[in-house]
Amino acid sequence: MSGTSEYIPLLIQLVFAGGFVLLVLIITHLIGPKRDGARKLESFECGIESKGNARLPFSIKYFLTAILFVLFDVEVIFFYPWATNFREFGMDGFISMLIFVAFFLLGFLYLMKKKAFKWE
Repeated sequence: MSGTSEYIPLLIQLVFAGGFVLLVLIITHLIGPKRDGARKLESFECGIESKGNARLPFSIKYFLTAILFVLFDVEVIFFYPWATNFREFGMDGFISMLIFVAFFLLGFLYLMKKKAFKWE
């Protein structure tokens, strides 16, 4: 029973935090201004007046660049734990990282061959 009683303060804190959030949301909804209109519902972006349709097609290169950035960024994140513990991993860890880097470079070379980094 002593194991579960240690979590009672945490439960009380969570209840109070959730209650506070709900209370603030309800109060701001009740006392906040309610002004609806065409001007308020209009899209606003950085102070620039919106023109035309926002559903215009644009180059897939933007998506490709974003996906490649995320892919390579996540792969580079795996270098940090290895770099901080490389002495503990020994030769097995070094060989594993060489294999990882080889796959990393193969993917990079494949993308270069497919000209994924060229903007046309």
